[in-house]
Amino acid sequence: MAPPTKAPERGRRAKRPTGDEREQLIRETLESLLESKSFHEISIDDLAKGAGISRPTFYFYFESKEAVLLSLLDTIVSQADAASDAAQAALDQNPARFLRDALTAYFHYFGAHRAVSVAGTEAGAGNPKVRTLWNQVRERWVAAATAGIEAERARGAAPEGLPARDLAIALINMNEGVLFSAFAGEQPAIAEDHVVDVLIDIWLKAIYGGNPPEPAQT
Repeated sequence: MAPPTKAPERGRRAKRPTGDEREQLIRETLESLLESKSFHEISIDDLAKGAGISRPTFYFYFESKEAVLLSLLDTIVSQADAASDAAQAALDQNPARFLRDALTAYFHYFGAHRAVSVAGTEAGAGNPKVRTLWNQVRERWVAAATAGIEAERARGAAPEGLPARDLAIALINMNEGVLFSAFAGEQPAIAEDHVVDVLIDIWLKAIYGGNPPEPAQT
């Protein structure tokens, strides 16, 4: 005979979301709304309603909808950067493998949140705070690429050529433009299943003059 089912406790309040959970609900609401609306069409009231809170309560967690977008972008960038950093060890052993792993990581994380990625790029054109974030992120990427190019030249794997920083800036900006076009559905755009291969080919030719070193023998 099955034991009796325990009756629910009467009068017990449902568990209330914590502050962290509410912040996450607000972020999830924005990302969900971006699937069908542009960023400028989304209001604070939309975000508050989606998270099940009042407009005044929203401001306890974020000062603006731009702050919510920045929070989402920061998470995506951090995940992509961590994956790229993990691939860094392969640079002097197998540059082509490193580039594939790094570029694939950025394509994966930004592609998984393409609506946020597109909104961030578009918002950066008119919002100083979003633009500042993107500029800081680009500078980190440019600095890392510059250091990598200089290291490859110093060990004789890559030929001397354009100033390393100028080359890095051009390549990073190219990445952003190519990914944005693909994610936003703009035309002309490279088909998504070709994006990483095209970018890798350009990076290798730009840095190594078309002759990347063979993978190191282990």
